[in-house]
Amino acid sequence: MGAWSDVRRAQGKRIAFVPTMGALHDGHLALITAGKQLADVVALSIFVNPTQFGPNEDLEKYPRDLPGDLAKAASVGADVAFTPGVTDMYPPGSQTFVTVGEVATGLCGDRRPNHFRGVATVVCKLFNLVRPHVAIFGEKDYQQLAVIRRMTSDLDIPVEIVGHPIVREPDGLAMSSRNRYLSTADRLRALGLSRALHAAKSLRDGGELDARTLEAAAMAVLAPQVDRVDYLELRDADSLRPVTDARGPTVMLVAAFVGATRLIDNLRIG
Repeated sequence: MGAWSDVRRAQGKRIAFVPTMGALHDGHLALITAGKQLADVVALSIFVNPTQFGPNEDLEKYPRDLPGDLAKAASVGADVAFTPGVTDMYPPGSQTFVTVGEVATGLCGDRRPNHFRGVATVVCKLFNLVRPHVAIFGEKDYQQLAVIRRMTSDLDIPVEIVGHPIVREPDGLAMSSRNRYLSTADRLRALGLSRALHAAKSLRDGGELDARTLEAAAMAVLAPQVDRVDYLELRDADSLRPVTDARGPTVMLVAAFVGATRLIDNLRIG
C-alpha cells in the first residue's frame, strides 16, 4: 500500500482516501465519488476493526462481502483497495493506542467504552499506511468525525479531513451497513429516528430554542417506534459539548435499538 502511494506522490498526484469496514452501500460509494472530485486517485480500505467493538457487540456477525465490495468500489472509480488482515494491522505484541479526550466522551463514547480509542488508533495507522492527502468520512458517524478531526489536528497528521453529508434512503432512513439486519417491520420502525430529528428541527425553525424542549419533542416521536433509546441529545455542532439552547450551530444526535440493531442518526438543528 505504501509503495503504491509513494509512486502516485512521486508523480505529483493527489490521493483521496475512504476508510471503510466493508459491506458497502450507496453512502460509501458517495464518499468514493466525492474523493474522485477532490483528488487524482482514490484509495479505499476495507477492514473490520476489532478494537472498536465491545465484548457484547456484533464483530463476528458484522456483514462481510469482499468480492461484492470490490466490484461496487470499482464501479464508481476507486483506484485501489487496501484489505489488510487483523495481524497486518495489529501484529503480535502491539500495545500502542491513540486516545482522544473530551470530544470522545458522552454519546457513543460513554455507551461504547474504548470504541473511539479503537477508531482513532486504526485511522491513525491507516493514514500512516495509505499516506493520503485528503480523507473523506460520512457525517452519519458525527462524533467519530469529530474525534478524527481532533486527532488529526492534535497529532499534526498532514491529511485534510472532509465530512460528507448523510446519504439517506428515499424515505429518510440514514444508510448503514447495519440496516440489513432489520426485518421488514423493524425497517419501518427505524424511520422513527429521522422523523424524531426532523420534529425537533421543525420546532426550532418555528422559534423554539430551549434544548430540553426540543429533545422532548423528538423523544415523543422516537420512543414509541423503538425498543430502547440509547441517547438523544442536542449538542454544540463543533465541540459536541452539551447546550442549553439552540441559538448557535447545534446538532441533535440519536442512538436507539430497533429490535437487536443499534442505529444512529443526527441532524443540524440550529
